[in-house]
Amino acid sequence: MTDLQRTTDSDAALRVVVAVPLAEELCRLIEDLEPRIDLVRDHTLVHPMRGPADWSGDPEHVRTPAEQASFDALVDSADALFGIPDVDAGALARTVAANPGLRWVMTTAAGGGSQVKAAGLERPDLDRILFTTSAGVHGGTLAEFAVFGVLAGAKDLPRLQADQREGVWPERWEMRQIDEMTVLVVGLGGIGSACARRFAALGARVWGTSRSGEPVEGVERLVPLDELERVVAEVDAIVVTLPGTAQTHHLVGEKVFAAIRPGAIIASVGRGTVVDEAALLGALDDGRVSFAALDVFEVEPLPASSPLWAHPRVLVSPHTAALSEKEEERIARRFAADATRFLDGRALHSVVDTVEFY
Repeated sequence: MTDLQRTTDSDAALRVVVAVPLAEELCRLIEDLEPRIDLVRDHTLVHPMRGPADWSGDPEHVRTPAEQASFDALVDSADALFGIPDVDAGALARTVAANPGLRWVMTTAAGGGSQVKAAGLERPDLDRILFTTSAGVHGGTLAEFAVFGVLAGAKDLPRLQADQREGVWPERWEMRQIDEMTVLVVGLGGIGSACARRFAALGARVWGTSRSGEPVEGVERLVPLDELERVVAEVDAIVVTLPGTAQTHHLVGEKVFAAIRPGAIIASVGRGTVVDEAALLGALDDGRVSFAALDVFEVEPLPASSPLWAHPRVLVSPHTAALSEKEEERIARRFAADATRFLDGRALHSVVDTVEFY
């Protein structure tokens, strides 16, 4: 639907511009779920997706100068944006400067705070515009990867694969059991809460770090983040779900690995900068960490020179554990629910902290 085709039921309707590729059926879903908004889109102006949830679209698709001008004019007319234009921080900065009427931007990424930070916006703009993310939408898929990673470590997947490759039938050996383990979830937001529920359902004793101190389903013990180094000596597995901020950078680093219970398992599904990879490699080499399942890394794509690629006790996943064909629909539904909240003057989900940008 183009600008001329959009509905105009009310001049006062919240004008929402779809600034990233989104299937027409999902645009209509948003309209059905919240008919009070004026959802504006032009599918000919966005870069086409190459696969599920490819919000930035095909980089080889180039707009003509006229198309770029039309796209800019469209996003600059918005009261609210579904997605950061082209998932580009520079494009966000441009439209914020050009559009004093912009009031809300929903990033399609769970870690959208980093994209907002990269735009380098001034404080008045950060205070004027409400930024939200899709955090929590990916909780289930990432929690499944975390469970898979801890299970792979508990059952010693590298040993099983090595014996199979070599055709070795060894003496029987004991695997660890999830229901005999204590799992520490570092960060009990949307992803961490989903992890906690799944590990608890498997019978694990689940602990978790929390800023708020609010109870979380499945979590037996809440741990203040400043007690992390002391507590890691008491757990069998650590699941890292925290966002990447200045405060969380290398939070799981040398001091934590020095205090960790020998043989601990690490699963990382938040942001790669939370884990100090050099310290992790040292802990893997001397046995303090028996296995690490990593979906996120300090630098992505993971450089070919990284020792993590070839380490026998590391599982490398290319930041793909959250990907699901249902992701786009889940995010569309989240946006519609938040549009309702926005119009009704209620708090939205996953609002970006524009000081720490998470």
